[in-house]
Amino acid sequence: MRDPPTEPVSPAVHAGEAVLRRPVGRPGRRAVRPADYQHRARLAALDDPSRQQWLTLPTHLPHGRPSLISQARLVDPRRSRRTVQLLVRQYYGRSAYWGAVSEVLDVLDESDRVADLARSSTIALLSALGWSGKVRDSSEIPTRQGRSERLADLAAATGSTHYLCGTGGLRYLDAGPFDAHGIPVLPFHTPVDNPLWRWARRSSSLWALSKIGPDALADQLAAQREAHHPGAHA
Repeated sequence: MRDPPTEPVSPAVHAGEAVLRRPVGRPGRRAVRPADYQHRARLAALDDPSRQQWLTLPTHLPHGRPSLISQARLVDPRRSRRTVQLLVRQYYGRSAYWGAVSEVLDVLDESDRVADLARSSTIALLSALGWSGKVRDSSEIPTRQGRSERLADLAAATGSTHYLCGTGGLRYLDAGPFDAHGIPVLPFHTPVDNPLWRWARRSSSLWALSKIGPDALADQLAAQREAHHPGAHA
């Protein structure tokens, strides 16, 4: 695959790892309609995470960028599923934890609905780490229209005790709607000296799963949860 373009894009926010990107139509690729986008995730090499490659799947948005994630459809579901399986195996097949990775891939069916695939793969990954929570669709939860208001309403509806916000979100998030719900907004920072977290923002979590395995990864996540607990620095 060729390297992705460097110009800014506007990804659609979703629980899955991949994002909807700019219109497709680069040299060497099959021509597609202007409303088509790429649904993709970045894979990092097992022993050298700086060596990365986009896992790219042609995705059609019937209404262009305004399309809802529930309306996004893979152009060729069967071919996309095979692409995911082959490329992920190429990158992580020799991992000592390949069994855990392959179990995540096994949940992918031949559906063309991007939202369904993102949901099922995310749940499978969380389950591999021992998570047993409940999934709720944000579209089914009544919320207000404002960006911060919507997030605050979602946090309240799911019984959140606090809201972790990364450095990017802190630049625009209004804490007022959260304060109204009694939910404190806490800054989220990952360790700068830990290679696992250094690459967390730049690659698929399948790299971390393949690198240290589900048990150690679950421990790492638990440590971060405790470090960011409201009472951790009391």
